[in-house]
Amino acid sequence: MIKDKIILGIDPGTTIMGYGIIKIVNNEITLIAMGSIELNKIKDHFMRLNKIFERTQYLISEYKPDEFAIEAPFMGKNAQSMLKLGRAQGISMAAALAKDIPVTEYAPTKIKQSVTGKGTASKEQVAGMLKNILKLKTLPKHLDATDGLAVAVCHYFQMGKPKSQKSYSGWDAFVKQNPKRTKS
Repeated sequence: MIKDKIILGIDPGTTIMGYGIIKIVNNEITLIAMGSIELNKIKDHFMRLNKIFERTQYLISEYKPDEFAIEAPFMGKNAQSMLKLGRAQGISMAAALAKDIPVTEYAPTKIKQSVTGKGTASKEQVAGMLKNILKLKTLPKHLDATDGLAVAVCHYFQMGKPKSQKSYSGWDAFVKQNPKRTKS
């Protein structure tokens, strides 16, 4: 049984940052809040980072999460965009770490897989599944909010699961590392 707690999930972004906050009581998920922070009107990148830091600090002081989960940056073709996204992620993490809140990051495919069962699910599919899981009446204007919520829900689903001691890059790697488990 998982201890009662509050989880803050963040979908980092430099134009829109999504967040979702859930409460776990007796292994039941309850939505506390979700939303998005629009940053596209702020022209200076460093001022956007400042806004991300301030808003993350506000969410932490307002909702007092026990744990913080964030989507890891995915590999893109544009290095400049990746750098900016990494900064947005880092500044959110710094706000949590400054308050001694444990941080966990998840790959986008892990989040989608955890929520929908399919690592290649669309934003709309993730939002639809969250609507069912949390019995939401409506979805937000920006699906970045449900993406942030998905990070928190993914973190809850991953809690208590034992970490795999071994990982394999493919079938060949498994066979090489486990010769007694295969027939020749």
